Amino acid sequence: MPERTHQFGVFGARGIKGHEAVARRLDALAGYIVTPVTTRRGLLARLHYLTRSEHARGSARAAGLTVTDRTLKAWLDGKRSPARKNLERIETAYRTVRRHNVARYLLARLNREGRGTRVEIHPLNQSQVPRPRQRVVEFRTLNIRHWDRIVEAWATDNIQALDDAWVDQIVDLGSQWGQYEYVTNVGFAA
Repeated sequence: MPERTHQFGVFGARGIKGHEAVARRLDALAGYIVTPVTTRRGLLARLHYLTRSEHARGSARAAGLTVTDRTLKAWLDGKRSPARKNLERIETAYRTVRRHNVARYLLARLNREGRGTRVEIHPLNQSQVPRPRQRVVEFRTLNIRHWDRIVEAWATDNIQALDDAWVDQIVDLGSQWGQYEYVTNVGFAA
């Protein structure tokens, strides 16, 4: 694609890919447990979320938390604590299950029955770029009406599909859409 940036940051520009900013914002809207998994409180909160029903346990197993019920009970009772590798698996399973659980709700809120959601795109940071090489990239807003592919890619943690879905949406900015491949922030509410 001719509009894609191949050597971002060569002259000192800073930013992140637009789809990464969207994923961060969706993560913020998902409302994860703030307490870290390494603390007792954070661990118990995640384990209760992942084991509150048979459906939740099945989702946790599908997400990679494959420990026995006996081990889970020992963790919940405080008789044993998980190893570092299991803490990572618990965190990964929790985020995967949480994304899956809130995806449908977020999709309905973002699509708003076809009205869509206004998105603010904050351009990349050019403060370290020499003056003759700076370009004019302004703050933009865009109304996205179809969030289905974006939310689905985010829920399944498919980075390439999320990037493609995001680029398909920002093409609506016109001939300048390539200037917004890298941004400092993408803001929207649900």
